[in-house]
Amino acid sequence: MKRHAARFTMVALTALALAGCGTGKDEAGADGVAQIDQARLENAASDQDNWLGYGRTYAEQRYSELTQINDSNIGQLSLAWAVELDTARGQEATPIVVDGVMYTSTAWSKVMAVDAATGKVLWQFDPQNDGSKGAHACCDVVNRGVAVWKGRVYVGTIDGRLIALDARDGSKVWEVVTVDQKKPYTITMAPRVVRDKVIIGNSGAELGVRGYVSAYDTNTGKLVWRFYTVPGNPADGPDGAASDEAIEKIARPTWFGNKYWELGGGGTVWDSVVYDQELNQLLIGVGNGSPWNQKYRSEGKGDNLFLSSIVSVDPDTGKYKWHYQINPGETWDFTATQQIMLADLTIDGKPRKVLMQAPKNAFFYVIDRTNGKLISAKPYAPQNWAEGIDLKTGRPIEKPNARFTDGPALIYPSGIGAHAWMPMSYSPKTGLVYIPAMQHAIAYGDQKPYEIHPGRWNTGVSFLDPPALPGLPDTVEGRRKALDAMIKGSLVAYDPVAQKIVWEVKRDWPWNGGTLATAGNLVFEGTVRGEFEAYSADKGQKLWSFQTHRGIMAGPITYRVNGEQYIAVMAGYGGSMGMATKSAWEKRKMPNGLIVAFKIGGKGQLPAYTPVPLAKPDPSTESFTAAQIATGNKYYYTYCTICHNGPVNPDLRRSALLKDKDAWQQVVIKGALAQNGMASFAAYLKPEEAEGIRAFVNQQAKDLLKEEGGE
Repeated sequence: MKRHAARFTMVALTALALAGCGTGKDEAGADGVAQIDQARLENAASDQDNWLGYGRTYAEQRYSELTQINDSNIGQLSLAWAVELDTARGQEATPIVVDGVMYTSTAWSKVMAVDAATGKVLWQFDPQNDGSKGAHACCDVVNRGVAVWKGRVYVGTIDGRLIALDARDGSKVWEVVTVDQKKPYTITMAPRVVRDKVIIGNSGAELGVRGYVSAYDTNTGKLVWRFYTVPGNPADGPDGAASDEAIEKIARPTWFGNKYWELGGGGTVWDSVVYDQELNQLLIGVGNGSPWNQKYRSEGKGDNLFLSSIVSVDPDTGKYKWHYQINPGETWDFTATQQIMLADLTIDGKPRKVLMQAPKNAFFYVIDRTNGKLISAKPYAPQNWAEGIDLKTGRPIEKPNARFTDGPALIYPSGIGAHAWMPMSYSPKTGLVYIPAMQHAIAYGDQKPYEIHPGRWNTGVSFLDPPALPGLPDTVEGRRKALDAMIKGSLVAYDPVAQKIVWEVKRDWPWNGGTLATAGNLVFEGTVRGEFEAYSADKGQKLWSFQTHRGIMAGPITYRVNGEQYIAVMAGYGGSMGMATKSAWEKRKMPNGLIVAFKIGGKGQLPAYTPVPLAKPDPSTESFTAAQIATGNKYYYTYCTICHNGPVNPDLRRSALLKDKDAWQQVVIKGALAQNGMASFAAYLKPEEAEGIRAFVNQQAKDLLKEEGGE
């Protein structure tokens, strides 16, 4: 193994496993995976020992009937084992457990198999990504999980490949490139497997790509069908894809302007794909536009289908069935890629087959999944952009200037979302959905002049300096602090039938982890502060907590081995907030991520943890001109802040390269650290502009040094 070489340290009741070593068929649990077929996945709800799919079952409710761990004995829950991972980058995967073996992905799309009872590492796989693709990852080099099917484990990679592995030893069976790797596509989602097809989407809308979802033959890797979510260049003619008819008849008439395809249009399918086994349909959550701002994307006109939509297609052919659009003419980065959950609910005295979604825009949607018609929608979190959702038309009733047409507008939730990708869960026992919710406002305004930066962020929105708006302080700094004070998070228990919040745990920070509900009257959730917590599912009382020292974003799971119930979760802070915003961890280096598993009476221990403070700023004593600093200010906020303003990637103000002009150029222009994710910016910056960034960051380093009590 070469870059990102696996260095997984087992800290548990077992010995350290050697990196990359395969094991025997029985030890690796391949016999169990060999039995995973359509029938077993469709009956996953009755298989309490295992967690067979991303959301446990095809319905993706993330609920378990296991009760050995419950609200009466939760105080006895303790660590069973922990596996330390090889990186401090974000960990977002939901592990799969099959007959005592856990399969999971980690940052940089690596895969590992672990004994689910002991934590012993059985095998590891490194896809040897093109590290420079890390610069195309809008939201860190994360990976949300794997899928299993008939003896194989499937994973999508950050550089756009889909790979099938042998479950016995992690060896590669086949791989296929699913995207144009010359464009800023990435893959972070967990594949889904349905009827001998593995389904995969992609990411990259902010950077300028055209979205689609693909189905590949699980045995051979051959493309079976592809569905594009937005129209392409009409001069190119039909795509020869399953979506051709729907694109021409339904989608293209809702787009305007003669160059909307130049940035791809967006509409990436980057997370939510759900198979409805009762109705034999695949439900796809579609993302935001490219650019965000509809004024620049489509002349401010049209619904721009299928952006911000839930689309139903035939899983065998990919043919369109129906759609429901959450935000017509999407312009805020309000995606519909958040988790789609299936359930049977009694509404107005009648049984209804529904899908439920809590997308970014803060409204909770209950939709008839037989036809895509809206049943109800109410806010599950604070929002100020809409009066409500019209139940007759299904369209939002937007407030004046919500689209910042008459000048800048302070909008919440922002593109961060009232709910991001972190999974929610649903308990049929309580009838409640448990949502990791957020409050995050942004002052939106048109980017003037509108500039296109191919392959980099293209939002068409200016939101770096909050403008003077009613209710905000007079100074820019005051307005920034006011917006920061508005950032909150909460665990929301939501009644989808009554459309109301039943209980809520409020926090002074956003970006908490996914949730798990169990029949033991428990809800589990991790926090950005490193705690893994359990609450009573009916009343929201905090019952238990464990400090991992790593922010937790991923969705927890539960399973049973040899009669013992376990709770497990991936711990490792990152994602878009980890790269672009300050956090509780900003004063110290991030430790490597973990997989942690708990059981009643567990005797495991965490790896030794000693907080390591960040390097002291050491700016250069060189003199830079005001013009250089001004140039650097412009390009730093254009290209750098999205990845270097949080605790995950290096804080450039603390970089040792600030004193070395040549070394700075080697990294920024020559791509010396491309394999670590820092791609060359030669296509975007001239050497003198890169030097301007050094000048600007050096001034920021001086200010930070003074702030921290230095010279």
